[in-house]
Amino acid sequence: MAKKIYVGNMNYNTSERQLQDLFAQYGEVSTVNIIVDRFTGKAKGFGFVEMENAEAADAAIAALNGQEFMGRQLRVNEAQEKPRYEKEDAGYRSRRY
Repeated sequence: MAKKIYVGNMNYNTSERQLQDLFAQYGEVSTVNIIVDRFTGKAKGFGFVEMENAEAADAAIAALNGQEFMGRQLRVNEAQEKPRYEKEDAGYRSRRY
């Protein structure tokens, strides 16, 4: 079963290819997604990696959490699903005047 991994405190110049190569040492990588600011298009310093095999993902988390990569000490752990807010759940924030 696939497992999604959060990767934080990344160098802002890290490419998806570099991140994929880093995690591929531990197993097959399904997807890599570096989060970018929607207005500037610049990386926000974190992203997500999905690995096909849960054991390989656990090995990558154990090996890479706290390790230096491109001059930054990575924060690597299992991604937590955040609930998405529906417009009606947003209350006053969704109203436009």
